[in-house]
Amino acid sequence: MSYQALYRKWRPQQFADVAGQQHITRTLQNAMVQGKFSHAYLFTGPRGTGKTSAAKIFAKAINCEHQPAKEPCNECAACRGIQDGSISDVIEIDAASNTSVEDIREIRDKVKYAPSAVPYKVYIIDEVHMISTSAFNALLKTLEEPPKHVVFILATTEPHKIPLTIISRCQRFDFKPIANQAIVSRMQHIVKAEDIQVSQEALDAVALAAEGGMRDALSILDQAISYSDVRVELADVLAVTGGVSQQILTNIADAMYEKDMEQALQLLDELIQNGKDPGRFVYDMIYFLRDVLLYKSAPNLVDILERAMLDDAFKALAEKLPNHWIQDAIMRLNECQQEIKWTNNPKVFIEITIISITNRYHPSENQESNMDETEIIQLKTKLSELENEIDKLKQAPAPAREQTPAEPRRRPARQSKNSYKIPYEKIRMCLQDAQKQALKQVLGEWANFLGKLKSQSAPAHATIQDSKPVAASDNAVVVAFKYEIHCSLFMENRQMVESVLASTIQKQLTIIPIPINDWKTVRSEYVKDHETTSEQSSQKEEDPFIAEARKLVGDDLLEIHD
Repeated sequence: MSYQALYRKWRPQQFADVAGQQHITRTLQNAMVQGKFSHAYLFTGPRGTGKTSAAKIFAKAINCEHQPAKEPCNECAACRGIQDGSISDVIEIDAASNTSVEDIREIRDKVKYAPSAVPYKVYIIDEVHMISTSAFNALLKTLEEPPKHVVFILATTEPHKIPLTIISRCQRFDFKPIANQAIVSRMQHIVKAEDIQVSQEALDAVALAAEGGMRDALSILDQAISYSDVRVELADVLAVTGGVSQQILTNIADAMYEKDMEQALQLLDELIQNGKDPGRFVYDMIYFLRDVLLYKSAPNLVDILERAMLDDAFKALAEKLPNHWIQDAIMRLNECQQEIKWTNNPKVFIEITIISITNRYHPSENQESNMDETEIIQLKTKLSELENEIDKLKQAPAPAREQTPAEPRRRPARQSKNSYKIPYEKIRMCLQDAQKQALKQVLGEWANFLGKLKSQSAPAHATIQDSKPVAASDNAVVVAFKYEIHCSLFMENRQMVESVLASTIQKQLTIIPIPINDWKTVRSEYVKDHETTSEQSSQKEEDPFIAEARKLVGDDLLEIHD
């Protein structure tokens, strides 16, 4: 077989070829030039980011006949021998296949022998997290104090599985996912050298699909080259990766926001009918909306976009979609992504999610509520803090008081620390005219009223969402709040709340707020006063007919109508 895969043919031979890891290559180069390189290294990071390649380059560089130098010459006998594997002093070990104590003991026994062809014997142990705990223990002493002619390089994608006793004996280098621009730049160099025609959009799509791995990028590019005819286009890359084009993502997002349910579901159905992976669609849509949100928040930071290309359609969509809609859509798509992992019918969950997102908001809604997401969060945080403070004050023991003669009971019109004065007289007047049917009407429509209020003014809704109507007449309703601070905050939005309530129950009512504890006191006092008044009135003169009826049925069943 004469053909060689791109990722093998273009494997880095110098540190300059290792894309996106300058923080590591520069450190290793300086260490070699200064002659201060360590006896043990730990290379960690995602797959395809250059760990093993950097290890082989380092092995060549410290054994190069022209050392000390920042790069191996790749021309001397040592460099060529290490590259083609003919020099046995550079040993590559797959830890996944050599996990036992005996394998590590064999390494330990051979370490003491001097290298035969080059100055340093280098052990490159790939996927080192796969070896057993007992094998790690067998490696400890050798790793801590190896002979001067030995260098260990451990590579892994899962460093959390390596014992800390091993990690502490190594210099650790964390390889990070390679930036899309670095991947594209490397691929441009390769396709130019290979004389392959690839569009810029196709290269961008390959870099996005690779998710930070250069090896994955070259494998995808290789596959797209085989799939295409003459020139690799974006459609070829999407076909081999199962990805979704940005135009389709844009159209679906726009259809959901414009409440075009039919268009959104039809586009989804066409995607899946064409063989696209439903899970990949959700993944791409989450990152696409994430890019829209970041672009709206920081238009100059184009480099941080991961799934989107900055075309006119993308910019137009970013101008149209409000931040709160994007955030809500991302949250719902994320929940959908979790659900489809455990189902055999992912399309159903995606359709439900699209319907949910589409029905949640409408472009014609009052846009004043769109701006206040941050204010709502701050308001809720403030309410929570104040509630905690009030609870602490209630739990604290009351200071001792000097006993004073009892004073006649009176209800002061007190001023709370939140500048809210409880309108006792208005409440009493409402109680005098209160009717059970009026309260039932308000309670029956309260949930609808809260939903309508939230859609029109989220800040106003936040102030009243935890309240409860407790009494109502034909022109007023008494609403009990948890604390006085809630009453004060409600008063700032009173006009908006009362107008929404009026449109819900088709009747104009004045809302009278009162803290729940004060309401309990007012209610008990009102009931007591009312019973006293009724008793005094009945003692003065009672109709003989009523008195006889009272004897027959009792007070509980007796109703007296004037």
